[in-house]
Amino acid sequence: MSSSDIFIGETIGTAILILLGGGVCAAVTLKASKARNAGWLAITFGWGFAVLTAVYTSAPLSGAHLNPAVTVALAIKDNDWSNVPTYLAGQFLGAMIGAALVWVAYYGQFHAHLTDKEIVGGPGAQATAAKAVEAQEKGAGPVLGVFSTGPEIRNVVQNLLTEIIGTVVLVLAILTQGLNNNGDGLGPIGALIVALVVVSIGLSLGGPTGYAINPARDLGPRIVHALLPLPNKGGSDWGYAWIPVVGPVIGAAIAAGIYNVAFA
Repeated sequence: MSSSDIFIGETIGTAILILLGGGVCAAVTLKASKARNAGWLAITFGWGFAVLTAVYTSAPLSGAHLNPAVTVALAIKDNDWSNVPTYLAGQFLGAMIGAALVWVAYYGQFHAHLTDKEIVGGPGAQATAAKAVEAQEKGAGPVLGVFSTGPEIRNVVQNLLTEIIGTVVLVLAILTQGLNNNGDGLGPIGALIVALVVVSIGLSLGGPTGYAINPARDLGPRIVHALLPLPNKGGSDWGYAWIPVVGPVIGAAIAAGIYNVAFA
């Protein structure tokens, strides 16, 4: 596959991934959304279907890595880093485009949510439980969770290990079950397997940190959150931002090492 195919495929695929994944977070979180308070099951399955759709769409062009952790793992497995910059560029650009499209699709809901006194505080606001929880999330604005992840308990070691463990599971499943015949991306059956694995990770390991398991999925939308003209949006929690980037990369390297030793 050519560099242009890789870049276009990864940009389109990651944009779809974040549009649908971030979209379900917006649907569950924001006021005036028909799906508000639908819960964690909706989020985990929404992200699983987002993976499925994005992989099937982009696989013919780029092999559908859609995740720097997957790209790094495949580079380690094959000892070939030549296309890594192209993959990463498409993934981060696509993630930012997808996050911006979530904002467009939910523009009115973002405005309603971020101008509600019960959400952002102000004269006459009541101290609701939700507002109290948000206040404990240091540096995180009230809609940051639509764009990127954050921990329920801030413990650097635990948060980092959780992201590493989740990514090891994801990448091992991809390397052992999900690759196409060329071994350079996801195949048709692999797309379904990986989507189900993502749902499983979300249900079983997503509670502590929100299971980024993908540096582009977290950092790209976090940048968009910082740039968008959202009223009362609060901070983008840059103090935590390195964990969902570094953790998945470490997890990918561990998974690739395990694969090369045990399966190759």
